[in-house]
Amino acid sequence: MKIEDEIKSTIPLDISKKIILNILYTQNITNEKFNEVMKPYDISGEQYNVLRILRGQKGNPANMCVIQERMIAKTSNTTRLVDKLLLKNFVTRNVCPENRRKIEVMITQKGLDVLTELDPKVIEHEKYFSKNLNTEELELLNELLEKYRNQ
Repeated sequence: MKIEDEIKSTIPLDISKKIILNILYTQNITNEKFNEVMKPYDISGEQYNVLRILRGQKGNPANMCVIQERMIAKTSNTTRLVDKLLLKNFVTRNVCPENRRKIEVMITQKGLDVLTELDPKVIEHEKYFSKNLNTEELELLNELLEKYRNQ
């Protein structure tokens, strides 16, 4: 369905406005479905992102700056996200022995276990939105989005 139909616009939209609306609308739909995947595990998309970043550290700790710079949503409150993950025993947080002002965060086995459970569900979510496009179209869409974003 066209974006004008989705938002029930009665006036013609400028192409630049249509693109932004299409991206935002698509983001909302994919986020809603992603949140449904995360809901049974009582974690948000941002918390999931932190867990993925920490798993990518392969057993090494990450400080808050490293986590923040790798976040998809750069505006996320990393400290608050880590605090919530700490309460669920998905991460540990320790003061760095070399620099007491630096906090090191590591994923726990429980955090790794929840990611292992989520991995196939997240892959299914990704494939759900890709199914209407062939490989060439997916590659082109990715290229165009990167070109559009990188001004």
